[in-house]
Amino acid sequence: MPRLLAAVLAAALLNSGCGYIGGPLPPLANIPSTINDLAARQRGGTIIAHFTIPTFTTEHIAIRDNVNLDLRIGVWPEGAAVDTWAASATRISAGKRANGMATYEIPAGEWAGKEVVVAARVAGENGKESSWSNYYVLPVVAPPQQPQDLRGESTAAGLRLTWRSTGQHFRVLRKTGDEPQFTVVAQDIAQQEWTDPQTTTGAAYTYLVQTIVPLGNGKEAESELSEVKIIASAPPPGAPANIVAVPAPNSIELTWDAASGDVSGYRVYRATGAGDFTKLADGNAIPAYSDRAVEHGKTYRYAVAALDSNGREGPRSAPKEVAFPQ
Repeated sequence: MPRLLAAVLAAALLNSGCGYIGGPLPPLANIPSTINDLAARQRGGTIIAHFTIPTFTTEHIAIRDNVNLDLRIGVWPEGAAVDTWAASATRISAGKRANGMATYEIPAGEWAGKEVVVAARVAGENGKESSWSNYYVLPVVAPPQQPQDLRGESTAAGLRLTWRSTGQHFRVLRKTGDEPQFTVVAQDIAQQEWTDPQTTTGAAYTYLVQTIVPLGNGKEAESELSEVKIIASAPPPGAPANIVAVPAPNSIELTWDAASGDVSGYRVYRATGAGDFTKLADGNAIPAYSDRAVEHGKTYRYAVAALDSNGREGPRSAPKEVAFPQ
């Protein structure tokens, strides 16, 4: 009977929801996990630091209450221990929390020309603190100049951007049409211009440019983003039509219907007999040309293409053949 009674009591304990049989468990430490993804960068005159807010304790128990965040920035004294750095570092309290992330914006002015260390830790409602996060080392520089006067134009090679800045390295970001996000399309440009070859005729593109200052070890300082520039990739001019070639006493006079689109001039091509076409001349936007370099008794073929204000050439017209009489 004693053995049966013990079995019944054990079963009752299990059925009541208490699956533990033995001595009392030690209390939980309830210490928040350590932050391990802290990162920082400089944009203009601001240092931006961010990290994921821990949601579990070191014992893998979910944290149900809000945690207190402690982010600090300062110069690490040579040969100093962590406590010495923490005591001298500046505590930043104005962080923002969103989607499980904490983000801090720190004025960079007092740290310019220095190498700072940024670290953070977490304290639970019970006051117990995590260990310090990874220590992020960041050289701080004078604010890189924001690119100014961003301009764009359609060219034969693509959409060409130009801007002004005292910087030496630049990044270009782009989005197409109504896309919600910008993506980086060019890195480490060493001049104040760039041509985007990956464009589609008739599409609209939005561009931003940043000045970049390399800091070594894969780190860099960024300027504020330039003003937004929206550029439409205009189609090239249409093909001229209805070429008329009339022999005159010492020339062949050409006329044609004006091409559609952005037309700043025309390019005239000529072939002698069955030969290949070669460029004869570039003219203005008047749809006419006088070819005075002709020889009696020869036959010529002509074709004309329109040029837009960026120098792009549209499709050629249908060829027109004419004989220059003896």
